[in-house]
Amino acid sequence: MRLSDFDFDLPEELIATRPASPRPSARLLVAPGPVAIEDAHVFDLPRFLRPGDRLILNNTKVIPARLSGVRRRVSAQGATEARIEVTLLEPRGDGSWQVLAKPAKKLRDGEEIHFAPGFSARVLARAEGQLTLAFSLAGTEFDAALDAAGAMPLPPYIAARRAADARDRVDYQTIFARHSGAVAAPTASLHFDQALLEEIAAMGVAFTEVTLHVGAGTFLPVKVDDVRHHRMHAEWGEVTEAAAAEINATRAAGGRIIPVGTTACRLIESAAGASGVEPWRGETDIFIRPGFDFRITDGLMTNFHLPKSTLMMLVSALMGRERMMGIYAHAIAGRYRFFSYGDASLLLPGE
Repeated sequence: MRLSDFDFDLPEELIATRPASPRPSARLLVAPGPVAIEDAHVFDLPRFLRPGDRLILNNTKVIPARLSGVRRRVSAQGATEARIEVTLLEPRGDGSWQVLAKPAKKLRDGEEIHFAPGFSARVLARAEGQLTLAFSLAGTEFDAALDAAGAMPLPPYIAARRAADARDRVDYQTIFARHSGAVAAPTASLHFDQALLEEIAAMGVAFTEVTLHVGAGTFLPVKVDDVRHHRMHAEWGEVTEAAAAEINATRAAGGRIIPVGTTACRLIESAAGASGVEPWRGETDIFIRPGFDFRITDGLMTNFHLPKSTLMMLVSALMGRERMMGIYAHAIAGRYRFFSYGDASLLLPGE
């Protein structure tokens, strides 16, 4: 398998920079089985579900992980300042954070970055393009300061076109976000509002929530030609004992397990055991590519992904590469909107 096997040409105007409003008005490409394609909208989703199915939702909450600060330095030439942009990546066990900083070359170990009155961070270490920062606040005080000073960490393909604004605080968060820790949204879930969830529940479809804190590594490009040599970034997740029991009960009763988003899919497949899903907590770097044996997933609701990305490989593993290339050709010809704020697909390989 070569990286070029997962490439396709995407017109730039199909990259969405704002979501559909209302959320379920986004378009939905439905692909049952090996041939058929149906054009619909997310509000049509109940038509394609059956009583007894179970949707798996990722309840991670995106933190406003992008900070703008100032590094101050006094030298023989006098006082100087440098503007520093910081993106939080993941917390460490000692309370510090791994971050990306631009421009990192303007920082030295021990220096401080000031973000707001009383809110700063000290550089502990620098390695492989990342920094380790110790913040001046912790716990709820840190959360409050980050909420006040931070901006939503929009994906690079949106950030290159416009800055994050107040609308993104709502648009880039699911309505069932509960557990803070993600620096990217589980974007397939952005299409749901409360009314749609209630309509789906009323028809006898159940929901199970799991947590996978999506990391910035989800946007990192694959740099190897032979994709078997690619190493995935690790992300922290949890499948509770109750969640595992719900999924296993649905499988035993003949219902379909349909993750909403590749993050939920990767998590439940990470938690797959000999007799179904097992309670699971920790980091996963599972890499789902063609040839992968899905043990839990029967279908997948997901957005349209970047060319040559690991997510394109995941959906190709579920549906087959040729099938996915045909689906994407249909989506491009039909002017579907792509990526995080774009439209969705419902992939049902067993139909």
